[in-house]
Amino acid sequence: MQRPLFPLNALLCPGGRVPLRVFETRYLDMVRDSLRNDEGFVVVLLKEGEEASWSDQAFYSTGTLATVVDFDQSDDGVLHIIAEGQNRFAIAEPAQTDNGLWEALVTEIEDTQETEQFAAVPEQFEDLASVLKALVQHPMIVDLNLSIDYADSRQLGWRLAELLPLENAEKQYLFELEDPLFRLEKISDQLNRLAV
Repeated sequence: MQRPLFPLNALLCPGGRVPLRVFETRYLDMVRDSLRNDEGFVVVLLKEGEEASWSDQAFYSTGTLATVVDFDQSDDGVLHIIAEGQNRFAIAEPAQTDNGLWEALVTEIEDTQETEQFAAVPEQFEDLASVLKALVQHPMIVDLNLSIDYADSRQLGWRLAELLPLENAEKQYLFELEDPLFRLEKISDQLNRLAV
């Protein structure tokens, strides 16, 4: 199916939320159409370029279908929305429309028994839950009203990948991993390196 893309310098995983300030016509139209047609758009992490750029953007080939769960418009016309991640999608044949909006063919990445299924957080990674609990106390994160099951390895790994101060390439690597326990292992390794 064809879907609009929203390239960002922020990672959005399934079940996560991201606040967005929307002021460009191309994205205002995208959000309006998304709400009107009850269809999402795909948030994709930037490799290179700026979020507001009309060109010189390079982004990854896997993103997350997002839907608008809250919105408000300020007096200056800026639309403030909260987008929630649904499922991961592979992105193919991206192209820009006349107004600068990226669109692409997207295909849902199905979770299989071997991949993103519920897995309890092993004892060796319980400290990561404490890290996440500290991160979500930040006022900007509190406002997102995240619902987190700290005993679910998938949710723990995805939220940490979104919120930790990692390079975009590292975030995308964690996002694309299909084993939630391996993702936690890699996040633990990253935190150990940051602590040195």
